[in-house]
Amino acid sequence: MQLEFNGPARKSRQSSLLPLTAAAILFFATLPALAQSVSFDGQSFVNKGLVAVGRLPADAKDKQGDTLGGMGSGMAADLASWKRDGDSYVGTLYMLPDRGWNTEGTLDFQGRLQVFDIKLAPDYGAEGPKQQSGLGLAYKDSILMHEADGTPTTGLDPTDVRKAANGFPDLPVANGRITLDNEGVVHLADGSFWVSDEYGPYVYHYGPDGKLLGAIRPPAAFIPMRKGVESFASNNPPKGTPGPKPANPESGRQNNQGFEGLALGPDHEHLYVLLQSALIQDGGNGGASPTRFNTRLLAYDIADPAAPKLTGEYVVQLPRFKDPKKGKTLVAAQSELLALNDKRFLLIARDSGRGFATPEPASVYRSVDLISIAGATNIAGTDFDGAKPVAPKGELDPSVTPAEYARFIDINDNAQLNRFGLHNGEPQDPSDLYEKWESLALLPVGDAAAPDDYFLLVGSDNDFITQHGSMQGKPYADASGKDVDTVVLVYRVTLPGYVPPVKTQ
Repeated sequence: MQLEFNGPARKSRQSSLLPLTAAAILFFATLPALAQSVSFDGQSFVNKGLVAVGRLPADAKDKQGDTLGGMGSGMAADLASWKRDGDSYVGTLYMLPDRGWNTEGTLDFQGRLQVFDIKLAPDYGAEGPKQQSGLGLAYKDSILMHEADGTPTTGLDPTDVRKAANGFPDLPVANGRITLDNEGVVHLADGSFWVSDEYGPYVYHYGPDGKLLGAIRPPAAFIPMRKGVESFASNNPPKGTPGPKPANPESGRQNNQGFEGLALGPDHEHLYVLLQSALIQDGGNGGASPTRFNTRLLAYDIADPAAPKLTGEYVVQLPRFKDPKKGKTLVAAQSELLALNDKRFLLIARDSGRGFATPEPASVYRSVDLISIAGATNIAGTDFDGAKPVAPKGELDPSVTPAEYARFIDINDNAQLNRFGLHNGEPQDPSDLYEKWESLALLPVGDAAAPDDYFLLVGSDNDFITQHGSMQGKPYADASGKDVDTVVLVYRVTLPGYVPPVKTQ
């Protein structure tokens, strides 16, 4: 695997990229110090820097009275609502919480999609505002996920399997209800949306009102198996309840390493879904395993959403880095996917257990990276979808060419973070980035001088950590003793070849 990172962009590139405002001109006058470019797949991608920050307080509530947390697990922009008004922009953003507050065991949290009105006023000042500002997030509504008969979904760790029926595959359930650990979301022009989940790992289709319409079950190689039987538990039972035996599946997805990334193709007729890290048989052996870097990307044709078809499957080799204290090689698992076109994608790759409210205040690897499957081997429908590993003990089968990979945006860059009063590392305070960055969205800048420029939103999942929480009508205080706000970073980037998934009814 090669990671390519080219240094600052040169002055000679500036004239064609200048926005229209005086503040922006001042900002881009310092471009060599701030901008970073990477040559990838024959084109140059530019990170022009952090231009805004949004923050939601940890103790905010939604219309159900539950803590408005975790919703940085997935993000989808409504491009049809996006409008520019002078130097600011307004629109609608859909944000996806995962399975509810679960730092002390899973709870009966109904899946939902949170709706926000947003206002963006990018700050191009060379020094930055020194405060976390520029992106306003106003909670608007919640779309609750439920079955056709109204039965709500739950965030509880699965304890059973509902056998295939009525057009649905075998489903993970607890107390008879479908269990969800939601991690990725795409929103379609008809108001329906698809959500990827870690428990299955599955992908679910919902109507505009949150009614479950269908589910995609991946190839057999992905299904977690214990003692020869499918078992969807992730070893996160409710507090005081025993977990599954054995604790880890013997094949299939690892515990809590399911479909973290979900992306919509530009034609609205293809979904792309990416495992957080390798399947167990492909070297997945826990979060500290140095061999879990060969993960898999699936492509589905959803032209007929009632009958999705697997059309592609590719290996993505995740970045590896050294633990600065122990010297061990670790894998930066991925936590989000966004399609730039039908071959190129952005993804978030990051370490874990590092940042605010964790034992280690500084992250080592937290990045928005680029991948291309243009030259990768399509293994869909091969023996690799069954019992044959594609990367036994982490060694990729020589017949398989993985996706091309390049590092793009270093989220930990303190030169950028400090402009907005944020930092990576000491002091470990609320301005130290929390560990989990799990969502991406792109919105057009609308600058005629730079038609390939977009605002890239990168959102954090705060794990519902607060000292003033509420869930299922009961108050809670997280054992960490911390309040972790939801934070959204906004970068201005140049993305040649990006095709926005805009489709009207």
